[in-house]
Amino acid sequence: MRVLPPFWDGRCVAYLIAPTRRAFASRRTAVIDCQDEADVQVAREWLSKLTAKTIPRSICEISFSRSSGPGGQNVNKVNSKATLRVSLDSLLPLLPRIVHPQIRLSRYAAERSQSLVIQSDESRKQATNVESCYEKLYQLVESSVKNAIPGETSQEQRDHVHKLYVDAAVDAAVDAAVDAAV
Repeated sequence: MRVLPPFWDGRCVAYLIAPTRRAFASRRTAVIDCQDEADVQVAREWLSKLTAKTIPRSICEISFSRSSGPGGQNVNKVNSKATLRVSLDSLLPLLPRIVHPQIRLSRYAAERSQSLVIQSDESRKQATNVESCYEKLYQLVESSVKNAIPGETSQEQRDHVHKLYVDAAVDAAVDAAVDAAV
């Protein structure tokens, strides 16, 4: 909002506030401003079809290592910690374009190797830790897509916002007429 110079209305000094375009601090808005509506629609359709099996396991590498923390002799003898490595070159072509920046900035992204590295040592069993890694990958993709796609505005909300803009324009016109009369 811009504040214009004050004017005297007989009782007090008032300031005119001129409407300006509001800048949002949210990352969602910044991403959508530079995206095409067609990309957003493609991402919405892709999200509706997303399942845990959407990301093929063939693009992932699994390795095992010794876990840390409590567990007695088991942690010293058994390679139960699972590490899932997914190359971004293999993963990104499977995802909508508007999600790519969020995937690259995720906490699992390893910039030097251009891959996602997801680890799990929550269980004493290798198989459970592997499934946990795949579940974390699925949750990362799902949350990234949901964060990148804006919610759809209902017609009721559009009408309400339009009415607010019309009312603001009428108020500005009345204020201009009052200023011209003074």
